[in-house]
Amino acid sequence: MRALNTTKLVLLIIGGLNWGLVGFFNYNLVDGIFGAGSVLARVVYAIVGLVAVWALVDLFMNPAEKDA
Repeated sequence: MRALNTTKLVLLIIGGLNWGLVGFFNYNLVDGIFGAGSVLARVVYAIVGLVAVWALVDLFMNPAEKDA
């Protein structure tokens, strides 16, 4: 389970850094690497989005475990 949580965290950080680049410098790293609107860029966005939903579900499903 630790490997899944680490993977989740890494993907969320990648997504957050990309949004930071967009906000501060108007540069989209994912589009820069894979091409704007490409299938690979859309796959990356979809994966990061799914991981964000997973993190939200994980956050609210077991709130008692998060306090420990």
